[in-house]
Amino acid sequence: MTSVAAPTKEDFAALLEESLAHTELNEGTVVKGIVVGIEKDLAIIDVGLKTEGRVPLREFAGPGREAALKIGDTVEVYLDRVENALGEAVISRDKARREESWGKLEKAFQNNQHVSGVIFSTVKGGYTVDLDGAVAFLPRSQVDIRPVRDVGPLMHQPQPFQILKMDRRRGNIVVSRRTVLEETRAGQRQELVASLEEGQVIDGVVKNITDYGAFVDLGGIDGLLHVTDIAWRRVNHPSEVLNIGQQVKVKIIKINHETHRISLGMKQLLADPWEGIDKRYPVGTRFKGRVTNITDYGAFVELEPGIEGLIHVSEMSWTKKNVHPGKIVSTSQEVEVAILEVDPVKRRISLGLKQTLRNPWELFAEKHPPGSTVEGEVKNKTEFGLFLGLDGEVDGMVHLSDLDWNRPGEQVIDEFKKGDVVQAAVLDVDVEKERISLGIKQLQGDPFVTSGEVRKGSIVTCEVTEVKEAGLEVKIAGSDLTAFIKRAELARDRADQRPERFAVGEKFDARVTLLDRRARKVTVSIKALEIAEEKEAVAQYGSQDAGASLGDILGAALKEREKQRR
Repeated sequence: MTSVAAPTKEDFAALLEESLAHTELNEGTVVKGIVVGIEKDLAIIDVGLKTEGRVPLREFAGPGREAALKIGDTVEVYLDRVENALGEAVISRDKARREESWGKLEKAFQNNQHVSGVIFSTVKGGYTVDLDGAVAFLPRSQVDIRPVRDVGPLMHQPQPFQILKMDRRRGNIVVSRRTVLEETRAGQRQELVASLEEGQVIDGVVKNITDYGAFVDLGGIDGLLHVTDIAWRRVNHPSEVLNIGQQVKVKIIKINHETHRISLGMKQLLADPWEGIDKRYPVGTRFKGRVTNITDYGAFVELEPGIEGLIHVSEMSWTKKNVHPGKIVSTSQEVEVAILEVDPVKRRISLGLKQTLRNPWELFAEKHPPGSTVEGEVKNKTEFGLFLGLDGEVDGMVHLSDLDWNRPGEQVIDEFKKGDVVQAAVLDVDVEKERISLGIKQLQGDPFVTSGEVRKGSIVTCEVTEVKEAGLEVKIAGSDLTAFIKRAELARDRADQRPERFAVGEKFDARVTLLDRRARKVTVSIKALEIAEEKEAVAQYGSQDAGASLGDILGAALKEREKQRR
């Protein structure tokens, strides 16, 4: 066996000179060279004409792998300068690879073709991708169709990308992985959608959960399972029923072949609880249920799984008006309700809470018939009367006209204040209109009914209660009647028709000229009394003494009247 001596440095030089004898070295181009030596982390490369350069070994390594370089290998490098101050060529493997890659990438970009690359590091706003020597930027939003929390499994794995933008002068390349996935997914979606039919039952896996529903993977395409289609009963949030990764059986409700949107349902696989609903819940019957949701306009009550009815705010309480339903019931509370209306077509049930209790106006009418006396607290004063809080949380109203027999209500109402406890008579109870009419003056008796001997033409004693320019306010003795004597009725003689002649508290007789019980009006007159007495005196004393003067006759009549009083 013949032994062959190991090649020497001179042998390599001879070979290189022979192979590159006709090679022209031009700066700024990619040239071939031979590895003639490896020193620590540098490779010594002869690029021809006995010109050598040094290149870091890392430039021969790809992302995630070490350089596999040995003496004698032929490599391509970029020639920056033929000779520097040390007499060596300035060469670069990275630039050579980049130059080669840029040419290929530009062709792929022009032809809208995918390129292969490796994600190898993280930068602000995204990641860097090695495209076989050229470094590109991958924005975070372009990594996947949906946001990716952990990009680790994608690092250092060769995969296709789409070039979105290139600028060779600036050395910028922007790529997208998402675009490639969308193209692939679009093809798969189209094929899968074409194979699906509405009404079909299919298995899927819950991929994502939102407030409005869950996305279910049907094997390459997602369908939306809306929260209202998860179950017949109310589901406030899909997470109450579903978990990510859970396998579910769903029914395809609708397919939009243009947008590839698929609507799914789970409750459609179960029996519809609304079938025969009107027979199970007859109007007028009572059931117990659980409050599931409270809104401004009422409360929803679950009667059975999948069946809910609404208690409108107007049907919650007999007496609490304009109160938020949350002040009457609470979520998860068990309540008894009455069925008011059932609409199987619209899938609505109207419920009543107050109907399970006796009407408080009916109870009040039973306990307090008209004419009875009640006691209540003044809750409110209005321009037309007082409102009293009564038993059973109902209110009664005392109209201004029912406060006092003699004085105007506008004046009397000022004597009452909120919180006062007063008695009143029940005048009327209207259950249908939920109204109770009360009266305070009725407790004192009607002075026109109890006026006794006061009648038209009778002579009454009056007491002055107020002196006015137009006349006198008086009270009729022996009754609760009051009257106003006009100035012209204060005396027969015009000179004596002066109210200032009288004083408050002074008493005098007068004649009743009008007593209208229906109109509740009484009128008295001093003038009428004087005229009547004059006629009576003339008739009596004039016949006894035909020669007597009118003054004598009147004097005799007055003396007789005084005598009768004594």
